[in-house]
Amino acid sequence: MSTTPTLRPPGNDKGAFVREMFADIAPRYDAANRVLTAGLDERWRKRAIALLAPPHGGRILDLCCGTGDVVFHLLRTDPSLELTGIDFCEPMLAGARARAPREARGRATFLEGDVMALPFEDASFDGATMGFSLRNVVDIDQVLREVRRVLRPGARFVNLDVSKAPNPLFKRAFDLYFYGLVPLIGGIVGGSKRAYTYLPNSLTHHPNADALRERFERAGFAQSGYVRLMGGSIAIHYGTNP
Repeated sequence: MSTTPTLRPPGNDKGAFVREMFADIAPRYDAANRVLTAGLDERWRKRAIALLAPPHGGRILDLCCGTGDVVFHLLRTDPSLELTGIDFCEPMLAGARARAPREARGRATFLEGDVMALPFEDASFDGATMGFSLRNVVDIDQVLREVRRVLRPGARFVNLDVSKAPNPLFKRAFDLYFYGLVPLIGGIVGGSKRAYTYLPNSLTHHPNADALRERFERAGFAQSGYVRLMGGSIAIHYGTNP
């Protein structure tokens, strides 16, 4: 018996649905993340940053930056970095800007924009990151092409997200939590059961770890691969712009 719900964004405009959903949960988004992951999301971001290995003083782009978690982690790791966070949800960006005076240890800029049409020139960044968002975009391949376009040769893109555990028993246990408890807990802590029902459901049609690595390769990334965490229920994908 499947534990996966069938909730889908209404109509054909997934982007508008996702933007509205994140706007609704923005005020309590950080608190909900910490509760739902028991604080492990902080460790996962550190692993992703270690894989990025940004150059000292480099210019880094964080896509779908939300309230700035990855941006602030990067600056704590190396305050010499110049961070740009981009997101299409203004309430999320407002949260990031509110956190910046007390959490930014260097240069951080937050811009409203579309990750499928990045407002930057070619070869503008020394690295790029994305956390828990790629499964929510309208066109994964377009995002990957855009990320590669704005990266300088030799720069790496690292994507952290929920994935599909390869072990059937582990996957079943994770699914019970992800599709069963997350909507209930998220509804209480995050303030929107609808949002925290959709967010797990967004994994249903998302590529598994191997298929997503192949998408990286098709977009032109070299040395692409991934690291599984939590039995494969979390994955960090990476690729280098040749």
